[in-house]
Amino acid sequence: MIGKWKTLASHYLIRRPWLTARRDEVMLPDGRINSEYYVLEYPTWVNVLAVTDDEEYVMVRQFRHGLGIIETELCAGVVESGEEPLAAARRELLEETGYGEGEWTLNDVVCANPGSQNNLTYCYIARGVRLLTGQQLDATEDVEVVKLSRAELLQLMKSGELKQALMLCSLWKYFAEYFPGEAAVR
Repeated sequence: MIGKWKTLASHYLIRRPWLTARRDEVMLPDGRINSEYYVLEYPTWVNVLAVTDDEEYVMVRQFRHGLGIIETELCAGVVESGEEPLAAARRELLEETGYGEGEWTLNDVVCANPGSQNNLTYCYIARGVRLLTGQQLDATEDVEVVKLSRAELLQLMKSGELKQALMLCSLWKYFAEYFPGEAAVR
């Protein structure tokens, strides 16, 4: 029978600002016990598909240590404590790219892995953004702003060069809804 699990005990293995891992002992609905179920706790995340009035897609490039690659991505970041996701998305876009304003809509709310992660990612579309200021990066950020045409962005998506699944999910949904003929994978 499918049903909610009961948490019998939780033990934190690590508690850091960017990563918290815990081991839960859980009871399944049929009474079986799993004494080692691991959950990664992360804050809420946001990402932004930013589009200028000239139909340029404002993206970022940065080194991603986990895979050891330089990746082209949507602007993204963490929702701070007490902050609303839309406010965080606006803040992240301005800090990482210097772009802002425009018309904002929520594209999707997704989770990387609901089996072992507890956070959501709010994916926004910002149309009509414009350059307002220079980048305002954190001390540990090394981010390059790039502007792509729709064709260039689709080529990166179709070629497999873009790797970040939470961003690809939002991008594919956007292109399927607004440019369905172009989104077909060939």
